[in-house]
Order: sequence, then structure tokens, then C-alpha cells
Amino acid sequence: MQKNKTITDSQFSTSTLLASLGPGILMAAAAIGASHLVSSTRAGAEFGWQLAWVVLLVNLLKYPFFAAGARYTAATNESLLHGYLKQGRGYLLMFTCLNTIAAIASTAGVCMLTAAMLTQFIPLPIDILAFLVLISSLALLILGHYQLLDKLTKVIMLALTLTTLVAVALAWQHYQGPIVTEQTVSPWQWAYVGFLVAMMGWMPAPIEVSAWNSLWLLEKKKTQTISSKQAIFDFNLGFVVTAILAIIFLALGALVMHGSGEVFSSSGAKFASQLVDLYSDVMGEETRYLIGLVAFLCIFSTTVTVIDGYSRTLDIGWQLLNNKQDCTKRLTRVMLLVSSLGLVLIWFFKGALLPLLEFVMTLAFLTTVIFAWLNLRLMTSETLPEQHRYGTKMKILAGLGLVYLVGFSCLFIYWKLAIQSS
Repeated sequence: MQKNKTITDSQFSTSTLLASLGPGILMAAAAIGASHLVSSTRAGAEFGWQLAWVVLLVNLLKYPFFAAGARYTAATNESLLHGYLKQGRGYLLMFTCLNTIAAIASTAGVCMLTAAMLTQFIPLPIDILAFLVLISSLALLILGHYQLLDKLTKVIMLALTLTTLVAVALAWQHYQGPIVTEQTVSPWQWAYVGFLVAMMGWMPAPIEVSAWNSLWLLEKKKTQTISSKQAIFDFNLGFVVTAILAIIFLALGALVMHGSGEVFSSSGAKFASQLVDLYSDVMGEETRYLIGLVAFLCIFSTTVTVIDGYSRTLDIGWQLLNNKQDCTKRLTRVMLLVSSLGLVLIWFFKGALLPLLEFVMTLAFLTTVIFAWLNLRLMTSETLPEQHRYGTKMKILAGLGLVYLVGFSCLFIYWKLAIQSS
């Protein structure tokens, strides 16, 4: 068995690489939801290309914190949660408590977005459709487990990526140059601080996704031998794909919608229709339902991925904190509880999609500082073998990332207080 593993490491063939892909692609699927289809597209539609460099910079500055999941697990064969516990029980407890809040909010956000896309096909109230989406997601996870999620996500991701590339290529072909009108405004105004923070909160995804990547990698290792090199390649591929697609979605909004005078509606059903219009305007009205289906499947896969990822981390977190044994039934109960509380949050917002997503993304940005610090602390800890710790370059990049996260968090809090007092 050890001999086979050595051959795998040295050959590192294309077929071996493709077979080992999974956790990184699942991470990309989790990212291409609200942060891409909503925030990136909306940034392009409202501000043109002005925020393109911000999107790339945010991805770069968050890289060390996301990479911790794959690197730590590849080095130790343990999840990030085990690493937090080694740092001290209080660190794992803090992560799990914050993760519980994030799980409920994020599940509600992606579920409502999925339900909004489903209104293109089924004329039912969005809260009822959200309930159906949750039931379908839970059935897929409980009956199909990780293996089915892994296979479906790769197909859906490929379909949406190809569709979006075609749409952007066609839009660029008919692009007449930048439109400068009274609708063209600068995002660098006091009034847009909330939008900027929300956009960056889930760009490319909440940082706690690094813990999901860690657990998915362990799950993948149960059925396949994966070397450290393969695990890191899988993560890097997924991360680069999310960054590129963020720019592509921004380009779609900038090329098709910017300068038209139209803005995205806060209504879930109306927003979904506008999103599909972006594609059908350049690919032809006859493609409308096909585009709607692909977009729905993409967001649905995000919902399934989010429920699975958060539930796994919550289950393992409380398991480690209470010295319990692994239990499939407990994971199912966690999924049911998170989904139920997420549905309650959806009912509270009553179909107002954009306000809910902005709330969720802002919450993600504010908690990101703590999650990022935990990952950096772990990847520079003496509990990790020296050859696997972050080097000077990664430490510098992570330091810049923390300064950016803390700085914008303080700016947002100050902005929020100023808005409330005025």
C-alpha cells in the first residue's frame, strides 16, 4: 500500500489529479452563490469595472486563511477543528459558537436565493419554495451522502461555468465601450460602505469554508489515497476558479446591465428574473429557460453544499467539545435543526432577498476576522511540524489580510453607528 502511494506522489498524472479533485471544487460550489451571482454581478451592474481590482485583491488577501484547511489536513490527517482543540478548548468553543450563528444565516441566504431562481419555473410563494428546497437538499444529503454531492457538483459547476463564459464572450462581442451617464457613480462614497462590506464578506466565500474543505478532504481520503501535493493542488484549483469566475460575473453585469438605468430588485422573484435576463439578452430569448435551469441547479448545489459543510463542522465541533463518538444520526439532526432555523429566518425577511443576503454577508465579514486569526494562529503554531508551517511570504500576506479585515470591520461599525445616529 505504501508503494502505491509513493508511485502516486511521483507520477502525479492528469488522471490521478482529476480523480482526486473534490473538496476544492465543492468549495468553489459553495462560493458561486450569493458572492458571485449576486454580489459580483451587482457590482458590475451598478459600478461597471470599478470594483474589479477590489474583487481580485480580496481573494488574494484571504488566500492564506482559506488555504489553512487543505494544508493543515494534508500535513496532519486531522481537521482544522482538531487543530483548534489542540490550541485550547476555548478556541474550538469560540469557533463553534460563531459557526452556529453563521450556519443559520448562510443557510437562509442561499436557500432563499435558490427559491428565488425556482420562481422562474414554479409560481408559488418564495417561502413555500424555500421549504421545498430545504426538503430536497436534506433528502439528497441524507440519502446520497458525500459521494453523490461530489459527483453532482462537478457537473453543475462545469455547466454554469461554460454558460457564463459564453454569455460574457457574446456580451463582449457586442460591447460598445463604457457608458458614462448620470447612473455611473463611484463606489468610493460613504453611502456605499455597507455594500462594499457585504460584497467582501462572501468573497470568495465565508472563511469558515476552510473548515469544510478540511472535513471534505478527510471524507475523500476514506475512499482514495490523496497526497499532500494533490490536496493542495485541488484547493488551489478551486480557489483560482472562484476568483476568475467572480471577475466573469462582474463582467457580465458591467457589459450588459451597467448604464442601462436598471437596478436589481430586492424582491427574490424579480431579482431572479433580472439575473436570467442578463444571460438571455446576449444568448437569445430562446435560451431563457435553459439558463434559468442551469442557474437554479448551481444555486441549489450551493445550498446543498452549505448545509452539508456547516452541519459537518457543527457536528464535529460539539463532538470534540463533549468527547462524544462519531454518529451519523447526530449529523442528520444537526442538518434538520440548521435548516429549520434557517427557514424561520427566511420567513422573518418575507421574501426580501437582497436585504437578507446583505445581512448574511455583513455578518460573515465581521466574523471573518476571528476565523482568519484562528487559522493563522494554527498554521504558525508549534503544534504543527515546522516544514508545514507558513513561511515568511505567507505570514506577510496573512498579516496584510488581517489589517484589511480589521480596518474595514472598524470602518463598517463606525459607518453603521453614524447612520443610526443621523
